Amino acid sequence: MARILVGVSGGIAAYKALELVRLATKAGHAVRVVQTPTAQRFVGAASFAALTGAPVLTSEFERDPSRGAFPDQAPPDHEPASHLELVRNADAYLVAPAGANTLAKLAHGLADNLLTSAALAARCPLLVAPAMNDAMWEHPATQANLALLRERGVSVVEPGTGALATKGEWGPGRLAEPPELLAAVEAALAPEAAAGGPWDGLSVLVTAGGTREPIDAVRYVGNRSSGRMGFALAAEAAALGAGVTVVAANVALDRHPGVRYVEVQTAAELQAACAASFGDCDVLLMAAAVADFRPEQAAAEKLKKAGREVLELRLEATPDVLAGLAAARRPGQVLIGFAAETGAATAVAYGRDKLERKGLDAVVVNDVGQPGIGFDAADNQVTIVTAGGEQAVPRADKAAIARAVLRVADDLLGATAAPARRLGG
Repeated sequence: MARILVGVSGGIAAYKALELVRLATKAGHAVRVVQTPTAQRFVGAASFAALTGAPVLTSEFERDPSRGAFPDQAPPDHEPASHLELVRNADAYLVAPAGANTLAKLAHGLADNLLTSAALAARCPLLVAPAMNDAMWEHPATQANLALLRERGVSVVEPGTGALATKGEWGPGRLAEPPELLAAVEAALAPEAAAGGPWDGLSVLVTAGGTREPIDAVRYVGNRSSGRMGFALAAEAAALGAGVTVVAANVALDRHPGVRYVEVQTAAELQAACAASFGDCDVLLMAAAVADFRPEQAAAEKLKKAGREVLELRLEATPDVLAGLAAARRPGQVLIGFAAETGAATAVAYGRDKLERKGLDAVVVNDVGQPGIGFDAADNQVTIVTAGGEQAVPRADKAAIARAVLRVADDLLGATAAPARRLGG
């Protein structure tokens, strides 16, 4: 187990740091907490001290009764400088929440409190988990600060999109959930799990979830895709050492700390996000259920039922995102599509038609009409169609299905590049 230093800056999201600390200690980690003075306006030091069994500090000039030791250590026989001793003993340092002001200080090397001083002295992995209003998150200064921190090797635990602190506000900037924060720290503590893997150096682009095409300000045309298959593919690719980007369409699942996510809602947004990342990717795994049609016009206000017996919607075709990407592919890229069909008798034939019509390397076909598999289910059962034949993958959890798909992708990569990578059967 590890020694984790948690830095808590000011913001309403500080309450989530309590749950992070609880989870970390429950997992067997030794935890110390430092807070900014503003953070204590939101969560008191006594709460963190009760969970960790160790003193909580806010100032370099405050005496540390534990003299920089973690709960699993004996204190030294002298009084060390707390900002140096805490990070000297820590295996990882996570700042969560990291507000815009704290991010700016960290990016520019300011050390005007214990939290930032410790970060400047840290030689262990440093992680930041931003949390702020969406306007502050999207400001160019904040994004530039994050880019600078990433360049220096700081891991950024991306915020989620959802309800924000101010009543009625919604958008990006919501602190990642405590299990995600702990997973990010544990991943940083064991980078060798992926480094040097068979896909080290490869870039993988995954789409996941289902798009929603607005009818009015409230309603939409959508589908039942949960994103589980796409997220399983992303997790398995990351475990192989690949750099993974997921274009996530309306997915309410936990995020993997080693994966980059781009949040989208509509087919048009998914198309734009894929176009931005496709040129750099080596493997495309198009697992999202992208709407084939959308309303020609979306009403700006909610359409009222009063006075209506019938509501007619005129639908138009959405762009074929996968066909467009295939037309722009460069040599060496591997493109794998997915086809969710109903009716086992025709599903594979449709998959082969899709393979040839769109110029793909493989199509993963599944019959979502079968009970217990496919949409929003833990299991799946697929047939992988390639130019060389068909491979039936029996019913299994989606992680196992993902591994089977990636083995096919690996074979396809081997046919287009030097065979430096080989995954087991």
